[in-house]
Amino acid sequence: MAHNPGFLKLVNEAKSRIKETDIQGYKKMLADGQKAGLIDVREDNEWAAGHAAGAMHLGKGVIERDIETRIPDKNTRLVLYCGGGFRSALSADALQQMGYADVISLDGGWRAYQQSGLPVEK
Repeated sequence: MAHNPGFLKLVNEAKSRIKETDIQGYKKMLADGQKAGLIDVREDNEWAAGHAAGAMHLGKGVIERDIETRIPDKNTRLVLYCGGGFRSALSADALQQMGYADVISLDGGWRAYQQSGLPVEK
């Protein structure tokens, strides 16, 4: 998908302020026993078509509104994913501004997750 320049500028600025990991880094976190809440920030229809097993759905349109109710501990490690890593970067940036201290965006997102062999749900 070709993205508009204004959107890419916004994403790149967010990425300069957040932590990211790729799917190998995420798999290593799991293998090392590191706990992290996995959050899918995609749209409802994307979630319904399939998602990471055990993930929580908080779409980009509502995550800032609902995160404090769903995950009140702002020190909880959170790994956010979307389709490819752009919306999750924007969401991670917003959560950091809200005081969440350990937020990571999954670069490669759902596409990388599906190819990784990790479990999915529909």
